[in-house]
Amino acid sequence: MWGLVPLYWPLLKPAGATEILAHRMVWSLVFVGAALLVLRRWAWAGELLRQPRKLGLIAVAATVITVNWGLYIWAVNSGHVVEASLGYFINPLVTIAMGVLLLKERLRPVQWAAVSTGCAAVVVLTIGYGRLPWISLCLAFSFATYGLVKKKVNLGGVESLAAETAIQFLPALAFLVWLSARGGATFTAEGPGHAALLASAGIVTALPLVCFGAAAIRVPLSTIGLLQYMTPVFQFLLGVFYFHEEMPPERWAGFALVWLALALLTGDALRTARRTSRTLTTEISAPSTTRTTGTISAARKAESVASGPGPVDARP
Repeated sequence: MWGLVPLYWPLLKPAGATEILAHRMVWSLVFVGAALLVLRRWAWAGELLRQPRKLGLIAVAATVITVNWGLYIWAVNSGHVVEASLGYFINPLVTIAMGVLLLKERLRPVQWAAVSTGCAAVVVLTIGYGRLPWISLCLAFSFATYGLVKKKVNLGGVESLAAETAIQFLPALAFLVWLSARGGATFTAEGPGHAALLASAGIVTALPLVCFGAAAIRVPLSTIGLLQYMTPVFQFLLGVFYFHEEMPPERWAGFALVWLALALLTGDALRTARRTSRTLTTEISAPSTTRTTGTISAARKAESVASGPGPVDARP
């Protein structure tokens, strides 16, 4: 569903990217609020209101994802689907770089090779585009920042989206009222079908998230991480074969470098996970005098691998 989203945003024309973004914020809260009402999951809201630091982080997350959503909608409706897909291809590399720069994490040699290859890809793509691929970089950095903030908030996916859209709701609604007063809104001017499509932006935002949350408790994290690559792959294929965007040789070269970096990163993650699993199995079968210490150590390694640049709970 996330990979097919580029087919949806053009259906909302003649609405501009900002109007679509505002409707997405408003209707996402309506959809998620209804889901929470059915599930009767409201206890977290009272706890969140008593934690101003966590509320502040939620506000930062809402701001960053607003930039990400708005830029993505504009990019798709302006004919930059391929460049937008690149942003989500390089997002894991940006996440790793931010871990090194901001969290002082240490990288394995293969991870350094992957990040270096990603930087080389940006140089090649800059030559290919005749400019920095700023759409890709903004999408990657905003989403990586969003993931970093969400890691610190440590709130469930649906609950977090509800809190973020609650913060976005009033500014978005105020903008739509202002736009309507100026006569620039398309919600009521383009017929009921157009209005229904704009309102469906909430479902398009929240439904994949609900499915993701359901899968996360049933599917191994390593598998989910690999499946997440399907999103930019679908977006890339749509950009090239459906929207017929240009792909000169230098852009293919840049994308090839990005894919090489991701292959290095994924291979290293899988090898590390297998090695950690074998260590954990060995420690569990060891004599009881050493089992506790070894198991804790292996478990910490496993947690470190799992908390790497894996999937987060919001997408374009």
